[in-house]
Amino acid sequence: MSKKDNGASVILAYLNERNRPYSAQDVFSNLQRQHGLGKTAVVRAMELLALEGKIREKVYGKQKIYFADQAQFKDVGEADLKAMDRHISELSAEAQSLTQSCRQLDAELKELSSSLTTEEMVSEIEELRGECAGYRARLEKIKSATNHVTPEEKDKVYKERDVYVKEWRKRKRLASDMINTVLEGYPKSKREFLDEVGVETDEDCKVVVPST
Repeated sequence: MSKKDNGASVILAYLNERNRPYSAQDVFSNLQRQHGLGKTAVVRAMELLALEGKIREKVYGKQKIYFADQAQFKDVGEADLKAMDRHISELSAEAQSLTQSCRQLDAELKELSSSLTTEEMVSEIEELRGECAGYRARLEKIKSATNHVTPEEKDKVYKERDVYVKEWRKRKRLASDMINTVLEGYPKSKREFLDEVGVETDEDCKVVVPST
């Protein structure tokens, strides 16, 4: 494309190839990025091509539409049109089939991508075998131990624990009642009283009475 040509040859070839109506704005938008044509240059080139009779121009109100000169194209008969329609139908069916195949292949690819490779699977199996061996060893050690706690002994421990926890709660409540009674006539704060008599609460020791 020469500077003198100013894009006219590119625009002419484009309109002949596409063989459909375009405005100057359409042609500018479609060719600007690839050929670097300016908007003013496109408008002038299309007006010149129309003036020279190389393309056709139609005016609709303030809008100008340009299209290829149809005289350059040979007449197409009815048989040719039907053959084109059949060819278009065949291509459409082929495109649809290819699209479906691409979707299936894409789904298979995603499934395979999320699956473990053979090496990863072998490594994971070995890791699981090692874990199983460790669990078996622990189980055998537990089974072979001679100091198992019988169900009766366990129940006894839990019952004794419940007794101690209840006693703990009882004494805590009694102590709290006593302290509150003293505080009614004590001029200082509860904290100062506890420090003075040397009493440490469960909270001071950060312990909580267990639930029974």
